[in-house]
Amino acid sequence: MRHRNSEVISLVIPFYNEADQIVLTLETVRGVLEQEDLAYEIIAVDDGSEDDSWDLLLDSAEENGRIRAFRLSKNFGKEAAICAGLDQALGDAVIVMDGDLQHPPHYIPQMIHLWRQGYQVVEGVKTGRGPQAENRLAARLFYSIFRKMSGIQLRNASDFKLLDRKVVDYWKTIPEKDTFFRALSAWMGFKRVSFSFTVEERQAGKSKWGLRKLIRLSINALTGFSSRPLILISSIGTIFLLIFFGLSIQTLVRYFQGRAATGFTTVILLQLLIGSIILISLGLIGIYIDSLFREVKARPRYFIEATFERDEAGKASGYD
Repeated sequence: MRHRNSEVISLVIPFYNEADQIVLTLETVRGVLEQEDLAYEIIAVDDGSEDDSWDLLLDSAEENGRIRAFRLSKNFGKEAAICAGLDQALGDAVIVMDGDLQHPPHYIPQMIHLWRQGYQVVEGVKTGRGPQAENRLAARLFYSIFRKMSGIQLRNASDFKLLDRKVVDYWKTIPEKDTFFRALSAWMGFKRVSFSFTVEERQAGKSKWGLRKLIRLSINALTGFSSRPLILISSIGTIFLLIFFGLSIQTLVRYFQGRAATGFTTVILLQLLIGSIILISLGLIGIYIDSLFREVKARPRYFIEATFERDEAGKASGYD
């Protein structure tokens, strides 16, 4: 058990085109942390925003020495921004939360309390969503498929988590580039506990998660945690081999009985079916090859273009 006066809490918040939200988010989380009399740092990661997000983060970091601002060289995606924040965090415990306040900051004291009880991973589980929630059916379908394919239960899971220093240090040793924070943190194990929270409605701006990004993340998650879809190809092939074997026997029997079927309808349908299955199978194999291709190249997850922070003496440092 750590002593309260010696522990430091790091708060990792990724932002992307959140100029309308940044000031409110930082003021809200600062209020919660300071009310609890906590030693803290805020790792604000600008994921290559195209609006005034970086300028606002710079202003906030200049005003408050506990805010450390980092700007990625382009929009690498939320997963990469989270990794960048975890790499920079120095605290005894690291809390990851979204920058739109849909992860309510007032749960932070509860998360820290659970951590002080000895839990190394404290994760938020959604019990409800605001009226603007979209794609619920698609999310449920994805989590159902993901659980069956990988064995990891993620339904109602979120990126709203607290990780102990030990967990963060082990996270940094994971070499894969296409990460899925929500699942990978669950795969790591450690002593964990969950708490329930309701997703708040956005107070400014709109979600940056489009259908295309969600589909890409889903594909990366499935290929990164399970090879069962590849095994499924062999299973489908075996099933159709048995079906075709039965049809062959039936065709031969009718041929020798002089009752052979005429016409090409059955043949054409079978060819279309077989061709579709082959193309789908090749596409699935291609997805895995693409995943391996990206990993083998071993490109960095992100590049930091600019940073601004202050040392303990209040001296500013950084580069751009």
